[in-house]
Amino acid sequence: MSVHALYVTAAYAITAVVLAGLIGWLLIDQRARKRDLAELEASGVRRRSDKAGKS
Repeated sequence: MSVHALYVTAAYAITAVVLAGLIGWLLIDQRARKRDLAELEASGVRRRSDKAGKS
């Protein structure tokens, strides 16, 4: 494998690892935010956009 091919392969591999890490971080954070929202709703806090709760 030439030096250029090695460089290109390494660049793609690093990019793939970084993107996978970002996607994983987003999914983990989404679960945490959903859990926080469920706790708030269970404690009686409602969203301002929830018009059904005000009727």
